[in-house]
Amino acid sequence: MGADREGGARRRPMRAVAYAAWGVVLLAGCASMPDSGDVRNVESTPRQDTEVRVFAMPPREDAPPSEIVQGFLEALTSDDPQYATARQYLTAAASRQWRPEQSTTVLANGPDIEVDRATAHEDTGEYAYTLTGSKVARVDAQQSYTPLAGRYNQPVHLIRDRKSGQWRIDVLPQGVLMGQSDFQRNYLSVNKYYFASDTRARAGEPATAVADPVYVRRRVDAMTQMVRSVLSGPTSWLRPVVSSTFPAGTALPAGVSALAPDDQNRLTVPLNEKAAGVGTGKCWEMAAQLLFTAQNLTPTVETVALQTAHGRTLCTLGADRARTVATHGSAKRPEYLYFLDDRHRLVRIAGASAGTEAEPVPGALGEGVQKLYSAAVSWDERTVAGVGYDRRTLFVEQPAAGGTLGAPVLQSQGKTEDDRLTAPSWDARGDLWVADRDPARPRLMVLEHGTGRPLDVAAPGLDGRVDAVRVAADGVRMALVVERGNGTRTLLVGRIERDSQGGDGPRVSLAGLRSAAPELEDVTAMSWAGDSRLVVAGREQGGVQAMRYVQVDGSTPEGPSPAALTGVQSIAASEDERLPLVAYSTDGIVRMSSGSQWQKVVKDGSAPVYPG
Repeated sequence: MGADREGGARRRPMRAVAYAAWGVVLLAGCASMPDSGDVRNVESTPRQDTEVRVFAMPPREDAPPSEIVQGFLEALTSDDPQYATARQYLTAAASRQWRPEQSTTVLANGPDIEVDRATAHEDTGEYAYTLTGSKVARVDAQQSYTPLAGRYNQPVHLIRDRKSGQWRIDVLPQGVLMGQSDFQRNYLSVNKYYFASDTRARAGEPATAVADPVYVRRRVDAMTQMVRSVLSGPTSWLRPVVSSTFPAGTALPAGVSALAPDDQNRLTVPLNEKAAGVGTGKCWEMAAQLLFTAQNLTPTVETVALQTAHGRTLCTLGADRARTVATHGSAKRPEYLYFLDDRHRLVRIAGASAGTEAEPVPGALGEGVQKLYSAAVSWDERTVAGVGYDRRTLFVEQPAAGGTLGAPVLQSQGKTEDDRLTAPSWDARGDLWVADRDPARPRLMVLEHGTGRPLDVAAPGLDGRVDAVRVAADGVRMALVVERGNGTRTLLVGRIERDSQGGDGPRVSLAGLRSAAPELEDVTAMSWAGDSRLVVAGREQGGVQAMRYVQVDGSTPEGPSPAALTGVQSIAASEDERLPLVAYSTDGIVRMSSGSQWQKVVKDGSAPVYPG
């Protein structure tokens, strides 16, 4: 580990690090800690190569209390599947009561260990410490990530065993505790998949798969962890808007472990008797959930086969057939990239093209009958919506050469342009979303199929005015940029809940709002950029402008951030990650393919969007 914060302590080997590629075993040192005196820090281990595996070392004979606490914390960051070595630092009773699977708490720099001076005497037969630090996040028993802030402060108590004379921990916090870099080395974010509840009711149509990101231990049989997680059901946040095809109680048979695809890229999953009687259609949906999940973890998986515990095949589903069973956002490849030209007309370029020549979209909005400030194109690219240049009016049309522009479907009464309509956004159902920033009546609205009377959307917990709206491809999650009272803007993600049973017509609400970019003080632009990922531009603490990817749960995905770009005003990203990222900045409209730099598309243009 890193050196002791005060720099003067000797290091003692606490865990073994195995390099799988060479079969070499090394000992990694860790800062030791005196039994009294100032606070010391258990710093996180620097990021290791992905081939590195870390194994905990058991307590040595006659180790002092400080070494026992240190060794236990080190063991929590190892690749020990059941934390068997960590339990050796506990009394038998404490080991029985400790539930490491209950949660993982992440601290910024690893826990500080403070001596309780009232018990800092070994001759009393007991010893106490306090673990402290700055909280970053918590992963709960459902493996769901939640950003945290504030101070961590929990006691650890040790006693000396009367028979063996060895110090052991008898009081400790539930769950696992580690620093941020250890968490990044040990844990991996993976999407598991369920189906949007409203699409399951549409006969003859593929179900819409919704990503539910969870964190699993990277080198502790991650595939089996993910299969078990899918079978256990969606996380609490997503559960109100999705469903699983697996019958209640479906699980892996006892003793099953180490699930992995074979040399034909086929993953075989045995299930208990709860799934034995499912029909072929439902079995394919079950297999689709596991296939999408497995591909997110191991992209080479091509087929999922479901079996009974006795080896009877229930069904087999390959990637080609899966597309007819269910769809998900990253599989929808837009045909065009759209933006407004220097005459504020809606124009388009082939989405996968490297060209810069744009053509007007057929119809009045592309012919310049109405100058536009922003626009949105439906997922099937058959309907467009545009906000007028003064941001007061919203128009909807189906592109057709020579078409006439109808009356606006919505008008704002805001007195200034900044107090009027946001850019609109289409969902997968073909409904259109927009917010009105009128201070006298701020509201979020949805227009069914882009027509009819706008329906006000309830948003419990929304504190501030909506500055931007973007619906995910799955149609059940929405990202908002919300302006707070102090003028800064934050990124929130909520789930779209629909109730069609009320006597006064359908009711729609945006529930479960949570921060998706807690590290940014001010968000200026955002777009969905994957099944559970967004790209965000904003200001970090200290005033530094940044563009980065964030997960819907508020965590930071692996991989590099987009290259820096000055003066970003809007971003367009496809949930198909093969298409380039596009932005409108002080340089005009620019785009960037994976691994490349920003390249200019047009100097005089604005408001780029992909369908959605």
